[in-house]
Amino acid sequence: MPRIAGVDIPENKRMDVALAYVYGIGPTLARKILEETGIPLEKKAKDLTDHEITAISHVISERHPVEGDLKRIEAANIKRHMIIGTYRGSRHKKSLPVRGQRTKTNARTRKGPRKTVGAFKDKAVRKAVAGPATGAPAA
Repeated sequence: MPRIAGVDIPENKRMDVALAYVYGIGPTLARKILEETGIPLEKKAKDLTDHEITAISHVISERHPVEGDLKRIEAANIKRHMIIGTYRGSRHKKSLPVRGQRTKTNARTRKGPRKTVGAFKDKAVRKAVAGPATGAPAA
């Protein structure tokens, strides 16, 4: 199983698909890398030679931030927005959608599960929520 940029590449997939398993490399960038190294797109990962793996690794490490480096860069960018007080930064702080999506409905992925707000109708439910009454000890 070839290892590129710290990720095990699946052996039985075409190289243009297999390279997309690396965080930060999508289909388009994978094709560009393979064209640059002269490796055919249809070649399977298990058929790569050591020289070809080295060439791919070299191109990725020289020109493209991937995996941990890319995640660090993205986290730093988000933190910078929050520090300088941009609108995007304030949305990140509040855990709300950043890119203009509606929040009256939907946005459950960012906001988390619904929290019920309002009055209780049933006395049993009210007692269960309030807990045991604090007062004089029972005799």
